[in-house]
Amino acid sequence: MQVLISLGDLLQKLMPYQPGLHILSTFSTTKTNLLAGSASSRTLFEQLIQKYQLQKVGETYHDFQNGGFTAVICLTESHLSIHTWPEFGLATFDVFLSNYQKENDDKARDIYQAVLEFFDGSEKQKHEIRR
Repeated sequence: MQVLISLGDLLQKLMPYQPGLHILSTFSTTKTNLLAGSASSRTLFEQLIQKYQLQKVGETYHDFQNGGFTAVICLTESHLSIHTWPEFGLATFDVFLSNYQKENDDKARDIYQAVLEFFDGSEKQKHEIRR
């Protein structure tokens, strides 16, 4: 009796599961109007979720009275989050996408880059963590 195993199945058995890529960053921008309220970012995140065929399961946005906002978008694949300080021209952003059913590392990097470009941000810190 001959037993055949696919290369993918063999690799899964030999290599431990790696949950995904988590990118955490702090960036600065002179476009402080984009940091002041969440409306334009909400539109951007909706577009990115559609473009990369992610599935949103919940979200919360909070605009602060004196400017700035915080947002967390929960995905079946994990999450996106942003916190802004327009008075300092700063934001923190993170994206974590699970590799459970497919490899999403490139999507995480593309989403990060799209957010940085949207805000015309300059990286102050960036960490890529393999979970």
